[in-house]
Parts: sequence; structure tokens; C-alpha cells
Amino acid sequence: MSTYPFGDVNGPADFGDGGRRRSNYAIPDLEALMDVADRLTDTLHAEYPQLVSRGEIIQGELAQAAEDGLPPNRGRIRSALETIAIAASAGTGSLAYTRHLTTALGL
Repeated sequence: MSTYPFGDVNGPADFGDGGRRRSNYAIPDLEALMDVADRLTDTLHAEYPQLVSRGEIIQGELAQAAEDGLPPNRGRIRSALETIAIAASAGTGSLAYTRHLTTALGL
């Protein structure tokens, strides 16, 4: 007999869920995220002009999600945020907004 604590019997693949997939994250208020993305892009203009296109990618994905009513493309957003986080220095507004978005989206 195993002593490993298995926890939820459905497991990570949600076996036994009747064919219904549950989202592992809740989308926060999209308007608030769009506002933070706007601030991030504005801050990038001042601190890291070469990364403005990454901020615009995030803005575009959130705007498309708002238009379509579907969740944002987390992969594209994650990639853009990771690029900014690698380049941004500690203590900058760019890094603060990046961390905020990363946490809010559960990335």
C-alpha cells in the first residue's frame, strides 16, 4: 500500500469529470488588466523603448479577448511578459507592471 497523498481523485487530467473540462484559472477583470497593460506600454516607452512592441502584443491580446468574449492567448502574453521581465531592471515601473500582470493572469 502506498503512503503517497494522492489528494483529489480526479487528478490533474480531471478524469471522472463527466467529459467537462474546468478552467484552472479565473480571468480577472479584463478592463482592469487592459488598464494595467496600457500603463505598462506607456512605461516601456519611457524606460525601454525597444520593448514597446511586447507591451503592444499584450494590449492586443487583451483587446481581442474583450472583443471575442474568449480568454486571452496566455501563451503570447506569457512570452511577451517574460521578455520584458528579462530585460527590465529591478525597481522599474516596467517590471512592477509585468509582475502585476503575471500574477493577475496566473502565469
